[in-house]
Amino acid sequence: MNRPVAPFALRLWTGRLVLVLACTAWLPAALVPTPTQAQTLTLPDFSELAERVSPSVVNIRTTERVRSAVPEGLEPGVEDFLRRFGIPLPGRPNPRGGPRGDDGAPPQQRGVGSGFILSADGYIMTNAHVVDGADEVIVTFTDKRELKARIIGADRRTDVAVVKVDASGLPAVKIGDVNQLKVGQWVMAIGSPFGLENTVTAGIVSAKQRDTGDYLPFIQTDVAINPGNSGGPLINLRGEVVGINSQIYSRSGGFMGISFAIPIDEAMRVADQLRAHGRVVRGRIGVTIAPVTKEVAESIGLGQPRGALVQGVEKDGPADKAGIEAGDIIVKVDGKAVEKSGDLPRIVGGTKPGSRSTLQVFRRGGLKDLAVTVAEFESERPQRRAEAEPGGAPQATKSALGITISELSDAQRRELRLRGGVRVDAVEGAAARAGLREGDIILSIDNTEIADARQFSAAASKADKSRAVSVLVRRGDWVNYLVIRPGR
Repeated sequence: MNRPVAPFALRLWTGRLVLVLACTAWLPAALVPTPTQAQTLTLPDFSELAERVSPSVVNIRTTERVRSAVPEGLEPGVEDFLRRFGIPLPGRPNPRGGPRGDDGAPPQQRGVGSGFILSADGYIMTNAHVVDGADEVIVTFTDKRELKARIIGADRRTDVAVVKVDASGLPAVKIGDVNQLKVGQWVMAIGSPFGLENTVTAGIVSAKQRDTGDYLPFIQTDVAINPGNSGGPLINLRGEVVGINSQIYSRSGGFMGISFAIPIDEAMRVADQLRAHGRVVRGRIGVTIAPVTKEVAESIGLGQPRGALVQGVEKDGPADKAGIEAGDIIVKVDGKAVEKSGDLPRIVGGTKPGSRSTLQVFRRGGLKDLAVTVAEFESERPQRRAEAEPGGAPQATKSALGITISELSDAQRRELRLRGGVRVDAVEGAAARAGLREGDIILSIDNTEIADARQFSAAASKADKSRAVSVLVRRGDWVNYLVIRPGR
């Protein structure tokens, strides 16, 4: 006769079960959660959202005339993905090279993307990279209607585009409030990954204000996004659009759990300008900037790392005329704090060209307000790198910091547009470990401006060797702070 396994454990489990039943037996039936209700509390049912929002989401197919056809076997949407990251397609020339349509070849499918209806009269939002370079844009609705669309405008800096179809009575999406979106909340995406129309995926908000180096801060999610999802909506649990799915982080080319969406409030500001003017008008002040590190902030007396470090100033640009100097740290614009370097182009970009703004800068240990007239952003100007030439300079001298320097000639200062500074001829020890190298121009030490070799020697000898020494350095057209730790 077989004995039961672990009878004590069985009795203990049974006792726990009876105890649970005893505690809930006296509760009203309405207060006892059913299994379905308990599941809903943790895993939302997206079916009603998908049914309600899907008619407002469209598939966007683009074509262009090319000399050679798309390689056979390439899945829909993959070409769009390869183009997005600048990868030439196998078996054909770079899509940006060579004329198009001269040989009379029929249009070839260029890529597949997604979009969503902004208004009942046919305005549709998508990504700029979805329609970039397209000769023809075809929009497919959930009822299988296909309509040709014209591009109203596309802004590459924000990756936002608006297209228009001739139709009326279309189901427009509802726009949500990004400020109410919280990290950890559920969101849903609808799009056409690899051409599979109206595919629904879901996940949570992983982070907000994620700075990826682009013009806008992104919403980071773990919603599955793949080639073809570009331009589709990111939707909250109220069925409102809070973002445009735009990018993924991937080492394989496929989804790896990190995707990025453009915040809908920023996208709508761009879309409104595209609809009104066909382009986006932005402000600019003509500076090149970099982040301020914690180490630099502490060494120059700024305290917490904040603001945008001015690495270069465009000659005769708005900042130059306002007195902004390389090495300044812009901490406020019209009283609005610049918490990180990426905030500056967004704040200035949203300022109306021609208006006057007040910039607060941190310069050599103190704060200074400067008035600047914001200009209109046109195209990026190529930066010309000017290198100092040692010819004709006085004899080099070595400082207590292990830096050998020499004077700049008048011609070199005019070429570099500098009032002072000294050239680094050789470097060793802690200065070399800090990243200083031959050819650099030292502009200040511990917030003391360096005019010549004599002043450099005096500042270097006064520097406290028991703590970090901040050195403002120009290299080519850019400036940056280096922190020398003599004791290491």
